[in-house]
Amino acid sequence: MSHDIQYLTKEKFADLERELAHLRTDRRKEVAEHLEYAKKLGDLSENAEYHQAREEQAEVEDRIRRLEELLKQAVITGQGGGDAVTVGSTVRVEKDGDNKSVVFTIVGSEEADTASGKVSNVSPMGAALLGHKVGDVISVATPKGFTEYKIAAIK
Repeated sequence: MSHDIQYLTKEKFADLERELAHLRTDRRKEVAEHLEYAKKLGDLSENAEYHQAREEQAEVEDRIRRLEELLKQAVITGQGGGDAVTVGSTVRVEKDGDNKSVVFTIVGSEEADTASGKVSNVSPMGAALLGHKVGDVISVATPKGFTEYKIAAIK
């Protein structure tokens, strides 16, 4: 896993802690039971169920390691606010030459969900917004070229 800073809200941090606890207890036990059952089926070299259970075990252990590292290095973000855009800010932008506005919340990459308006701090839009203030015009690289947005409000 990369050693970049991972920003998380308190809620997402708690969700990931719950997932980690579930993986360490319930999920590990389920996988161990699958492995034991598969071992009883005979020749391990040609036992598809055994190989599938081993693969499942590797995936669970990999996710546990990834979550442990993520939670250890996570920086908990606040609700934003202030004069400049930061991780945790909710920003309303207007596309240059367009009267419509769009609202984004800047989050860490683990929480990004464009469908609900949450953009990662490392995405082109998120990175372009960071550090800017109301009234600033930013330029964002898009598949059709660069698009300019004006920051209308920051919460």
